[in-house]
Amino acid sequence: MNRIVFDIETLAFPLESFDAEQQEYLMKFATNEEERKEALLRLNLTPLTARVLAIGMLNPDTNKGQVLFQGPGDSAGQSEDGSVEFIPCDEKEILIAFWKSIVRYPQFITFNGRTFDCPFLMLRSALLGIKTTRNLMGYRYDSREHCDLLEQFTFYGAVRKFNLDFFCKGFGIKSPKSAGITGLDLGELFAQGKFRTIAEYCMNDVRATAELFRRWQSLLSFDKSH
Repeated sequence: MNRIVFDIETLAFPLESFDAEQQEYLMKFATNEEERKEALLRLNLTPLTARVLAIGMLNPDTNKGQVLFQGPGDSAGQSEDGSVEFIPCDEKEILIAFWKSIVRYPQFITFNGRTFDCPFLMLRSALLGIKTTRNLMGYRYDSREHCDLLEQFTFYGAVRKFNLDFFCKGFGIKSPKSAGITGLDLGELFAQGKFRTIAEYCMNDVRATAELFRRWQSLLSFDKSH
């Protein structure tokens, strides 16, 4: 089957980039410094307050893919094994290239994509006037088009949710967090111009998701001999 795994990385715009009314709205429930920090972190999660830094895509059957990432001044390159292309773009170029790619794959695979990656990409594209090529928010219970592994491994909310790191460690998969980078580090990395590091972090998430997908496939390979 022709399918693709994808994951996105996002980063909030500075609070100062919003007008006074918007800032007041975004911070209105922050009554102390800790709550303010939490409110600022939440800005990373919505397309009205954050942008796409990177989109990683990988075919789980061929293990070939690419990362489209914001990398001002960076040059295109490849992973050491030549299986992944790293392509610097601006945000609009990232989204346009994503929509050109995703339409070719009957099935796409994510981890928590239904509640984060997919709506973020659709709304962010709308805000930037970019035409989408398919509905990423189709029927929730049909994994033949969108296999959201968080939905699958929790059986659509029947059991407790865990993050990607926890699932990877549980299944003996190398965690994408083992390199010592988390999503909380992206702002500093971007400010330091470490764009390729962000792109590689994104691809590590994608590779881990692809391996987790293989475990899910094994789980569904029922023994019918009994």
